Amino acid sequence: MNDAAQRVTAASAGTVQLGDLTVNRLGYGAMRITGKGIWGPPADHEGAIATLRRTVELGVNLIDTADSYGPGVSEELIAEALYPYPSDLVIATKGGWERVGPAQWTHNASPKHLEAAVEGSLKRLRLERIDVYQLHVPDPAVSFDASMETLARIQQEGKIRHLALSNVTLEHLERARKIVPIVSVQNRYSFADREWDFLLNRCEELGIAFMPWAPLGQNREANSALEPAAAELRATPLQVALAWLLRRSPVVLPIPGTSSVAHLEENIQAAGLQLPDAIFERLSAVTPAPASLRG
Repeated sequence: MNDAAQRVTAASAGTVQLGDLTVNRLGYGAMRITGKGIWGPPADHEGAIATLRRTVELGVNLIDTADSYGPGVSEELIAEALYPYPSDLVIATKGGWERVGPAQWTHNASPKHLEAAVEGSLKRLRLERIDVYQLHVPDPAVSFDASMETLARIQQEGKIRHLALSNVTLEHLERARKIVPIVSVQNRYSFADREWDFLLNRCEELGIAFMPWAPLGQNREANSALEPAAAELRATPLQVALAWLLRRSPVVLPIPGTSSVAHLEENIQAAGLQLPDAIFERLSAVTPAPASLRG
């Protein structure tokens, strides 16, 4: 990297609030540091450790993970790489999925499972309290209110600082807010997939952080629209996609994930990329079809 690039850190994107916590507005998603199919240990253990340590060096102070990534592997790697944690590091984890094999996900947001999931995350992350705990996904076989009431009770016990949601509808958000304060929502969203625009808008109204997963999208047709802008700005299409997210709303907190230090460094450069009005408006006028992904 040149000197200017080296000066760009996650802090260059500004900050956003997660309740009483202030974090830099470019985080890191730790799903991809596990094995193929988000199952088992990574093929390159030392590479995963190096990537996690580099995130902190680059000013990232929000790392997003889940008990189902591995399962357990992502959380264990985070602790191995970063414990004892920097004082400003916020770790957000999730519960509500079970894993039976590579690329296989099974709902379980029952009170019993969530209680065990929180305890497991605390142990693997070597924490006494989880800063941000997210219901990973509503369980169609379990009352949503029961899931949230369970997490609210665990929060009252002092094991969770703040509660959040993932993969939810606007109705879920409003129902959850009647039970307990919610500090963030994490749904699939990117330049190439804006299905949840209205939910992001509601989060902005409420001052709730919105963490887009798959923030780089997989819609090739839409992403091709990024190439002219990238050429104009002497950036990569992925950096432009992240810069567009950062400008889309002040509550957006992208969490791009990677198992590569080089790719991580490329992503962080987006924190210092300013989109001119004309380019932002041109890109915002693109109306891509939603992608079908899971995160």
